[in-house]
Amino acid sequence: MIENEDEGIRLNKFLSHNTKHSRRDADKLIQEGRVKIKGVVIEDLSKKVYKGDKVYLNGQFVHRKNEFTVLVYNKLKGELVTKRDDRGRKTIFDNFSKRYHHYLPVGRLDFASEGLLLLTDSPEVATILMESDLERVYYVKIKGYVTDTMQEAMKRGLHADVATKGAHSHTKIISMDFKPFIDYKIIKNDPHYSRLRVTISEGKNRELRRFFGYFDAEVTDLKRVEFGGISLDTLNPGKHRFLSKGEYHSLHTFIEGIKLVKIKEKRQERKDNA
Repeated sequence: MIENEDEGIRLNKFLSHNTKHSRRDADKLIQEGRVKIKGVVIEDLSKKVYKGDKVYLNGQFVHRKNEFTVLVYNKLKGELVTKRDDRGRKTIFDNFSKRYHHYLPVGRLDFASEGLLLLTDSPEVATILMESDLERVYYVKIKGYVTDTMQEAMKRGLHADVATKGAHSHTKIISMDFKPFIDYKIIKNDPHYSRLRVTISEGKNRELRRFFGYFDAEVTDLKRVEFGGISLDTLNPGKHRFLSKGEYHSLHTFIEGIKLVKIKEKRQERKDNA
């Protein structure tokens, strides 16, 4: 869901968007009485911020960010996409300085996967990108042949009543609908290991591992190389870069288009309910 200040934004989300604090940190700051709106201390976590509201944190006016930043990170295998791990395992933020620790990952790559991961300082942008149907491109290595049945499912889509092979061991998602792949190319088809380049429009929970697992084909390597036209190029593993001017321009255009569609849908909804 895309929120805007005409309809109100949750205070913790407003603070995480416009300051260095996470939403969890923002909740704590609110509960401690360190946030004011229109000169009034706010301790209600459900409070919303509307256009024109002046928000103060620790007595300092919170300026609204009109711009956002996006980082491209080349994730390593064996890294968790999380802020911290209670078992002391390596996370992606171990490769970032503290000034980027409030950035939000756009979706996830699981522990054993690698490649392109986007991070942004804007919760709104993160939500838009995660919910989008922008193309995601992966290189996949599976055990065994790419069968005709797999190819038919890639072309037409698939409903799986049981799609737990390839999922996390504690998953609560049993069945899954897989949309038709946008594109796929078989690089190598072999009885031992096969390789493919696939393009999909979603990034659901371990989607590709579940898809091939449904056909009893274990995914042994999974690397994302592109998201919405943004690619790794020559970015080394464990390194990050900012978007180029051209990439920012394309992303701004896409996001403004999504916002415009949402605004039109809400206006139409109001008319229908009037």
